[in-house]
Amino acid sequence: MQLAMDVAALQAFLAGEFPQVAADFEVLALTPEGIDVRLKVTDRHLRPGGTVSGPSLFALADVAVYLAILARLGPVALAVTTSSSIDFMRKPAAGVDLIARARLLKLGRVLAVGDALIHSHGQGAPVARASMTYSIPPRQG
Repeated sequence: MQLAMDVAALQAFLAGEFPQVAADFEVLALTPEGIDVRLKVTDRHLRPGGTVSGPSLFALADVAVYLAILARLGPVALAVTTSSSIDFMRKPAAGVDLIARARLLKLGRVLAVGDALIHSHGQGAPVARASMTYSIPPRQG
């Protein structure tokens, strides 16, 4: 299975297409089997009680699976999330970055399905698991 984009191309794509959040995420590893993406946790990602907010966990899962799709298809900016489900399993460690390991379960012509397992950096037990489905726009030309 051939990759259409590498780590540097994915980071550049994020910076160009999503500059409002690109600095929050870092691609750590990329293989044909999946991708590891870090959420650089800052105070703005925290909710009362000092834990990472649910929307921040969701954003990490969404970005990780989206980048896994782009790595395989190339820069398809208009691929969009059509369905998602997330299980919050335990409280993330305070003041620690989060790592999502995402993989594609199906990559078809019009739909892609993936999942992401999210851990607090350096911790063994996952804090969340997400299932994501994306609509892929028709290829031009």
